[in-house]
Amino acid sequence: MTDSHNSGQHKDREAAAAEVRRMWQPTPSWSQPDPSQTPDAEPVEETEEQSDALSQDFPGDAWSGPATKPVDQPAPWTQPQPSAPSPSWTQPAAASGAASWSQPEEQDDEAGLEAEPAAADDTATPAQDAGQSGPVFGGSSFHGSGTEQAAQPQGTQFPPAQPPQPAPAPQPGQGGQPLSPAAQHFFPQGVPGQQAQQPPQNLSYRADELIQALPLPREAPAERGMRSMLKLRPGSSERSERIARATAATAFRRPVTIVVANPKGGSGKTPTTLMLAGALGQARGGGVVAWDNNELRGNMHLRTHDTNSRSTVTDMLQAMPMLTQPDARLGDVAAYLRHQVAGQYDVLTSATTTYAQIEAKDFDQIHRLLSRFYKVLVIDTGNNEGSSNWREAMKAADALVIPIKWKSLSCAAAVQMLEELDNQGPEAQRLIRRAIIAVSNGPGDVNKEVEKQLRPYFESRAAAVIDIPTDMHVAAEGPLDHNALQPATRRAALDLAARVSEQITTALNTPR
Repeated sequence: MTDSHNSGQHKDREAAAAEVRRMWQPTPSWSQPDPSQTPDAEPVEETEEQSDALSQDFPGDAWSGPATKPVDQPAPWTQPQPSAPSPSWTQPAAASGAASWSQPEEQDDEAGLEAEPAAADDTATPAQDAGQSGPVFGGSSFHGSGTEQAAQPQGTQFPPAQPPQPAPAPQPGQGGQPLSPAAQHFFPQGVPGQQAQQPPQNLSYRADELIQALPLPREAPAERGMRSMLKLRPGSSERSERIARATAATAFRRPVTIVVANPKGGSGKTPTTLMLAGALGQARGGGVVAWDNNELRGNMHLRTHDTNSRSTVTDMLQAMPMLTQPDARLGDVAAYLRHQVAGQYDVLTSATTTYAQIEAKDFDQIHRLLSRFYKVLVIDTGNNEGSSNWREAMKAADALVIPIKWKSLSCAAAVQMLEELDNQGPEAQRLIRRAIIAVSNGPGDVNKEVEKQLRPYFESRAAAVIDIPTDMHVAAEGPLDHNALQPATRRAALDLAARVSEQITTALNTPR
């Protein structure tokens, strides 16, 4: 009675162990059917027999059969879970076949469950034992499959010697340290689970590239008319005026000199000089000086507001030893100038007497001094082309402005001056090509026939012809206030300043 009872308990334990073994048996892709596997002794139902027959052809795939009974439904954790793509180091190398370390080792986790079962599961073929329980590194389990292992000698651990190959680049190991040559043999693509540290990229950016990458500022709304009340964008006229103002405010890389010249008296040199200086001063916010370079006595002191009694060239020349000291300041020089508040520029007038005549050396001293403290010099010349200071002004000029009226004498004097400069050499010829013709007519000064004949000539010789409309404030021949000019006159003066600035920029950027 006791023996039969013990025998029944033994069979029950065997059946339970077989069921556990079937449920937990791993199914690696390389496993082969075990010909020595014997079916369980316990009789099972027909559905179970079909499942065991299918398991003989595909060991470990018992859960793939039809599950007719809920009790035979395998546990959810036994189902194969979809996994993310494996890293590159887990894939077998092309030349070495399937490496054993790249396969999931599940038998080690289940060794405890298979320690108690019968020895029927341990009767695997030698080839399977060599492929599953062989060493992880070395031997055919790393270099090839079981078929290749059978062709190799029994004691071979590494493949035959190959021709010398270039040494692979050191792979980072623990802590970013390079692997030894022996370790690189087993881990040619790096240690599994260790991400190679990327070398820091040496990125360099230039300041102009970063500035270009910045978003452009939004256009300011209109400042005049109905558009300003509705906060709309400016119209075409206001936008072109903004462009002209920005062009007139061009930052030059050195102080520049603009010469206004026409040998004919009364052609509008002084008003043109003051309007140009006022337009540049307002656009640039200062840094502009207007200089009356008449060799004897000009009339700029009559056309500007007197804010300084010592505002003549003669006074400045007498104070030149003090003004040329290294510690001289702008305030020291400004004591000999007249500041025009409306146009934001200063004025250096000519001598008020005929006892002192300005010569070439005097021009050079004053020009060097003013260039130290001002960015733009606008020089009004006299009527004598043969005087030394007139010629020195032409040599120092970066741009030339020729004021004319559509009258025969004014235009004839300008044509003769251009012909004279054309014979002075290449520098004077380049100055003529960059010249700007400023037409400023007074009341009744326009001769339509002269304009019809000479406008094409000036347009062909100079860079541009700018028409300044007749303004009664200019025709009054009193002190010229830039804010008192008509809007059309100020607009024309701004266009003149913009075109002159364009020519200066071209001259500075063109190699000689």
